[in-house]
Amino acid sequence: MGSESTPPNGQPPLGAGVTEPCPACGGAPAQVLFSATDRIFATTGKVFQIVECRQCRLIRLHPQPTPRELRDYYPAEYWVEPETTVTDKLEVFYRRLVLRDHLRFVERALAESGEAGLVVDVGCGSGAFLKMLKDRGRKNIVGIDWALDAASAATFRSGVPAVCGTLSRAPFAPESCAAITMFNVLEHLYEPPRYLEAAHELLAPDGRLIVHVPNAASWEFLLFGERWSGLEVPRRLFHFRRRDLETLLADAGFEILRYKHFSWKDNPQGMAISLAPLLDPTGRRLRRVRESPRVRLWKDMAFLALVALCVPFAVLEAACHAGSTVMIEARKKS
Repeated sequence: MGSESTPPNGQPPLGAGVTEPCPACGGAPAQVLFSATDRIFATTGKVFQIVECRQCRLIRLHPQPTPRELRDYYPAEYWVEPETTVTDKLEVFYRRLVLRDHLRFVERALAESGEAGLVVDVGCGSGAFLKMLKDRGRKNIVGIDWALDAASAATFRSGVPAVCGTLSRAPFAPESCAAITMFNVLEHLYEPPRYLEAAHELLAPDGRLIVHVPNAASWEFLLFGERWSGLEVPRRLFHFRRRDLETLLADAGFEILRYKHFSWKDNPQGMAISLAPLLDPTGRRLRRVRESPRVRLWKDMAFLALVALCVPFAVLEAACHAGSTVMIEARKKS
């Protein structure tokens, strides 16, 4: 039996250094904060490390999976919103209801910019946000996702065109976009700075970029550590604080206009998942948990009650600028 200080799979012990250079600043080594596994979807039993660069302080996943491995870590129905049962329909209704928080943020940005160009939703997933934009009367909208299944599902469900690909190779003319949204996207990318540069090239002068990510400076991250749902090991490769985003956006040519630390869609639910991942309806569905309709309904109601109980804490930490997510509106500088 190994000593308590020796993690499994030959991983470096906590506090040790990781010698690979930091993808952001090139610095090395990084300090190991803790070990973590895929607690939410159980796609792999592999143990990963959450490490922090000693130079720029950026937190990242180590080792980072290869593109082929990363594809395998997304469950087959990751982008699907089933509506076959009453609880399915209630879950979809809840998601779309709380997504209005994001919609208001984007609509305000569009109104203030006065731009009438294309609105691109990067990482469009099932197309829920695209459909909301369409239902609000927005005409020039398109989604983009690296997964073909997601792009196809988004087009089918929203009636809005969605393309499979990356922003750097998107079929859009330079300076043709009024706004680009990235909800829970940047942390999944191998090279976040390159994506921000691509967004800058596509945005019209004074165009708006909306970025939303889990907040690694949140109280929940400090409270839950490796159990924090915002890590979503191993699908999220980087974990940003607001100051990290400010640096990345400034380097890419953006000026930050406003930010918020609360999301009805993500904050209370994320805390509930940290507390009880086995109750999460999406996690149970993607893990293909076999349960009777009665048990499923009981677990869904228990999870919903837990989400409600998490609301006061989520509101408090957001009011103290330490919410579990951060959403930023940035303007392209000339």
